[in-house]
Amino acid sequence: MFQQAVLEKLDGYFVPLSGRPGRCVYFYRLTGVSPQVTAFLKRYYEAARQTGVVLDGQLQNPDTRQLGYFSEMMGTAFRQDRAFLSAQLARWLPRMSVSQREAVAEAMAGLLAELGRQGKNEGMLRNAYTKYMCWLYYRFERMVNRLGAEEVPKILYDGALSQYALQFLTLLSKAGADILLLDRTGGYDKLDPASACSRLYAAEGLTPFPPEFSLKQIQSEIGRDLHRQQLYGAPPSVSPCTNAWMQKPSLESLLVPVQARGNGAGLFYNAFIAQYGVEDKLTYAGSLFALYSRLKAEKRRICVASAPLPLPAPDEIAAIRRQTYRDPEQLAGELAKNIQATGGGELQRLMVRAFLDIVLEEAGRETLPRMTNAAVYLLCWLRRYQKELFDRWKMPETGVFLYFGACATVHEARFLRLLARLPVDVAVLQPDLNGGSCLQDASLLELRREESLSLDAFPVEAGQIRVSTAAYQAERDLDGTLYQDTGLYRSQQYAKAETVTLRSMYEEIALLWDQEVKYRPTFQVVDGVVTVPVLLEKVCGVKDGDVQRYWLDIKKLLTPDTLLLYSLPWLDPRRPPDPMRACATQFLRDGRLLKDRIKNHKDYPFGILRPEMQDHLLDKLQLLLDRRLIAGTYQNGTEYTIISTVLTLHLNKELLRLIQRFDFTKKNPKLVVLCTTEAVLSLEDSILFAFLNLVGFDILFFVPTGYQCIERHFQHPFANEQQIGEYLYDLRPPNFAALPDRERNPIRRIFGIGRSH
Repeated sequence: MFQQAVLEKLDGYFVPLSGRPGRCVYFYRLTGVSPQVTAFLKRYYEAARQTGVVLDGQLQNPDTRQLGYFSEMMGTAFRQDRAFLSAQLARWLPRMSVSQREAVAEAMAGLLAELGRQGKNEGMLRNAYTKYMCWLYYRFERMVNRLGAEEVPKILYDGALSQYALQFLTLLSKAGADILLLDRTGGYDKLDPASACSRLYAAEGLTPFPPEFSLKQIQSEIGRDLHRQQLYGAPPSVSPCTNAWMQKPSLESLLVPVQARGNGAGLFYNAFIAQYGVEDKLTYAGSLFALYSRLKAEKRRICVASAPLPLPAPDEIAAIRRQTYRDPEQLAGELAKNIQATGGGELQRLMVRAFLDIVLEEAGRETLPRMTNAAVYLLCWLRRYQKELFDRWKMPETGVFLYFGACATVHEARFLRLLARLPVDVAVLQPDLNGGSCLQDASLLELRREESLSLDAFPVEAGQIRVSTAAYQAERDLDGTLYQDTGLYRSQQYAKAETVTLRSMYEEIALLWDQEVKYRPTFQVVDGVVTVPVLLEKVCGVKDGDVQRYWLDIKKLLTPDTLLLYSLPWLDPRRPPDPMRACATQFLRDGRLLKDRIKNHKDYPFGILRPEMQDHLLDKLQLLLDRRLIAGTYQNGTEYTIISTVLTLHLNKELLRLIQRFDFTKKNPKLVVLCTTEAVLSLEDSILFAFLNLVGFDILFFVPTGYQCIERHFQHPFANEQQIGEYLYDLRPPNFAALPDRERNPIRRIFGIGRSH
């Protein structure tokens, strides 16, 4: 009889009998899975299907028909001795060889003897004998003539296990079969607490079988894998050896000549590195330029890309042939036909394999439309950069792809991982530790440095290098200590802001008006975005009918950051046409502002402003459209009037200068509007005031008449309304510069505070 042995690795199941120690067999059980075990199960399932038996479910007792046929053919005689059992097997299973028959008879005789020693009577032994014979004939007849063969037959059992079934499997093991049990419920220990019949396979990384696991799932995955092998076609003759050749994990490894990295047959040697942070802030930019210069001197193909990668343009996407797909395999296979390598057939096979690997790993996790979009991104970027990296490629040439900045999207991460499977050194350089990264890969070498440095671009020319002095860098480091979560803010520290309109009493306006916004309620900074509390009030009437004090109170609001409008309308309807007005319809598509197109227009009006303020203005223009604050937006073409009106801001130089010097953590710009007549806001005026409110302006409308002069063109009530006194008409605003300041501030008068000067 065959003896069971200890298994070093699961792949030992597939070693021929003559190559095993002592010509042994294996009988193991699994209580968990891992990626390695799943791969093994697929291979074992195929082997059991071809040379053995796959039992998906419990081994059922013979039914009445099967028992009747056995009695008719073999009679009712029964003895426990080996000679009787061998003779019966010869009649019942004639395809077995003599050695196979003797091995089964010996194993069966031993089992029956053991049952007898356990106290089983002759009737029980006869039932066991009959059950074993029926199982051999009806369930295992296709493999009994393979027992003990050089290619050991295999049994895969996934189901509830009875005592008789375990005994029978032990019989087959002793007769020369490999057996693998899937113990998904943990019930095996009750039948064999001492593990006398089988061994438990234990390894790191095993997790319990998931509820959805089944042999049908394994069979389906095998079919899918076979289909994928057909998709891949002829394999490339070379494979990547990534990072393993490095003697020292460092960015300088990119400078190691390709010929000096290794000479293994069928391998190309590349690097996949991500360096986060910098070692020395003072020398980092210079060291990057030196790295680039040395790579260039060695005539390596170099491609430098800054984050984020420009999205595929409409013409790039249109050039990708695609259709509707029924499954991920068809999607990947058909889209792979778009790959046209410029470096020959070997490079073509490498690109196709890398593309299929990356795309198909999303199968089951993403919908087909999402998978299609992701695959199209990969193909567009591959076409865009392949000439720089692979033009006239030959082994063992290896290009260099330097990605500068944070890999912030999964699309970019997929593309970098695809490149790392090709003859390219991929280096991700992210000196600023404040940005995250979604790049993860088993072959990625991550280098983490303690220092963080903000650098605008990768220096490919000496003129781009900005070398910091030690004193300058020390000051920047001190800034990080002083201005990070301390309530202190550096000038123009933040580039993004959103506004929230305060509701206040009239008497509070004078207190809040000339105050830095950081002292106002609801001010906060979260994730680099400042929440700016602003005032937006319509003040109706004149307090106590005192016109002189009314003008004095307004004069006290005229700070250096305040623009005063004496009358309406603000925008002169007779103003000359602006060149951007005729282009407004070209700047909006599907509700989204085409910001790049606006900036690239030859008459772009905000180009003189600091870049972050330009972005701020365009963001607020998009917000004005999204919120539909102006009546008629996306209904009658008002959206184009909104765009053209905002883009005429530059015509008011004083207003533009207020915007340019606006610091989101300090005093904000302000507008005081005197509405003393029957004139009302025009559509363009309404657009401009709504926009400036979103930008961060404080806006006060003084309406002594109480008329509805600002409401006409707004979708909802625009300003908070304050009723402070009686309505007066035909007031003429004075020359505020010449107006003597003799009265006390109204808030000071309420609380009895001394006179203002």
